[in-house]
Amino acid sequence: MSKTPDSGQAEDDEPSTVEQYLVKDPERFALNMARMVEQAGKAASAWAEPRERGEVRDHVAEPVVDMVKTFSKLSEYWLADPQRALEAQTRLFAGYMTVWANAIQRVNPNAEGPDDAVKPERGDKRFQDPEWGRNAFFDFLKQAYLVTSRWASELVEHAEGLDEHTRHKASFYVKQVSNAISPSNFILTNPELFRETVASNGENLVRGMKMLAEDIAAGKGDLKLRQADYSPFEIGKNIATTPGKVVGRSDVAEIIQYEAATETVLKRPLLICPPWINKFYILDLNAQKSFIRWAIEQGHTVFVISWINPDERHGAKNWEAYIREGLQYGLDTIEKAIGERDVNAIGYCVGGTLLAAALALMAKEGDDRIKSATFFTTQVDFTYAGDLKVFVDEEQVAAVEKSMNEKGYLDGTKMATAFNMLRSGDLIWPYFVNNYMRGKEPLPFDLLYWNADSTRMAAANHSFYLRNCYLENNLSRGTMELAGHTVSLGDVTIPIYNLASREDHIAPALSVFLGSKFFGGEVEYVMAGSGHIAGVVNPPASNKYQYWTSGAPTGDFAQWIANATEHPGSWWPHWQSWIEAKDNTRVPARKPGKHMKTLGDAPGTYVKVRV
Repeated sequence: MSKTPDSGQAEDDEPSTVEQYLVKDPERFALNMARMVEQAGKAASAWAEPRERGEVRDHVAEPVVDMVKTFSKLSEYWLADPQRALEAQTRLFAGYMTVWANAIQRVNPNAEGPDDAVKPERGDKRFQDPEWGRNAFFDFLKQAYLVTSRWASELVEHAEGLDEHTRHKASFYVKQVSNAISPSNFILTNPELFRETVASNGENLVRGMKMLAEDIAAGKGDLKLRQADYSPFEIGKNIATTPGKVVGRSDVAEIIQYEAATETVLKRPLLICPPWINKFYILDLNAQKSFIRWAIEQGHTVFVISWINPDERHGAKNWEAYIREGLQYGLDTIEKAIGERDVNAIGYCVGGTLLAAALALMAKEGDDRIKSATFFTTQVDFTYAGDLKVFVDEEQVAAVEKSMNEKGYLDGTKMATAFNMLRSGDLIWPYFVNNYMRGKEPLPFDLLYWNADSTRMAAANHSFYLRNCYLENNLSRGTMELAGHTVSLGDVTIPIYNLASREDHIAPALSVFLGSKFFGGEVEYVMAGSGHIAGVVNPPASNKYQYWTSGAPTGDFAQWIANATEHPGSWWPHWQSWIEAKDNTRVPARKPGKHMKTLGDAPGTYVKVRV
């Protein structure tokens, strides 16, 4: 028997039948196909009209050209030696023959089910429907795809003589292509999508095309892939709700002071420098997940830098401007607000890289107001900088700079797309299938609301970052030029708490570990479980993940891990103990605005500017 239309998938004990893939109401199906074509026309118009008006210029050719160049270098290696090329082709052919033999054996009703030629990797959710295994057609597609994608990955892995950057790019591009061509992404090659389309007589495709048109219109000519239902969320209402006041505002930053939650507080206030590539409220998503709220409850007087979402007016704002008008302006504001010079500082991701560079500059200039620094998943050395390094070489940086100079900034959607591509198997294709093939609205999710709240990049600032960090690695080499000084991390002698996360694909734990050796003082290296976000935003009450400590971050990283002690749960209390060990002096709680005029309630106005 065929599955019922609302069952989602065939029952595990039910034999695969052709009936479940046959259209039951041809007339209704045809009508829905016509409606789908109408919605597809609207999507095409939403894409074409901004281009006809000159509002959108396509730069698709640039990454495609880079991908073709990379694959050409890979091909040169394999084709340079006929014997080597023949061996590679033979491996692929042998894999296909195994798949074909399995398919023949599976068709034979008297034969035992053969083992797959290759199995999906652990955690791969694309092929969970039972039909991928018991239906000979879909099983053949799955195995042929897995054999091909595994073979392509091995071509990169075993290509000797490739420089590491080209190998890294080739591996990344192979992964992107493999994720894109997966049979799970298409109606006729995905049994679950096929059944849903037949069961609804194509109504899922009508809904999907309607959503596609809406998302292209929302992206003003580019696809703005929706990853969640964003409508339930509003910044300041149920996102970023920790009470506080805006106590300072410059051209690039608002400074927020949060209200105390304890009668006494640590004498040293805490200044948080978040990344400007994302918005600060990842640290204040809601009351349960908020690091900011938790820190207040531990007795910190918390100040946060909320960066401007830049436009053409900010094109010339470089790193020095972000240091002077952001970090040092924050320190000036703290002194005016509560009369305190000595500060503990936190930098997250690129906000941490800016903080590290600022500390080196401040050491040159004799500014000693920051007494301890904590880095969340921050790189100061970019030798092993993760998959973002794929997008950084001279040609690609020059192309980005040319694009930015036209407007004075890089569109927020460009960075959002780059970050999503780092995990396209999780952040692009599942939503593409769910939204535009299944026609289903994604569920509300505060983290994905934040992820979609893109920020632009000021041209001078972003160019300085790409060249000095990713391309030339000047910060760790001691050759970065800031405000007329050549700055060195060796001049930073204050205590450092350096947090990495084990599965981080943006700031790999190895990269953070190696960066520790460039500071001139004591460094406490801690590795959290999970990734770039979940490894940081891990409140103790959730009792999730773990963290590792293992003494000074010296010597071999693998040896450090081998000797590390694993601790269950959140690293937050460990950090709090580290902070209090530096200075546990307490004073009466401070009230925002007591010594200066406030400029509005937290979370301020800059954070609400959307792309």
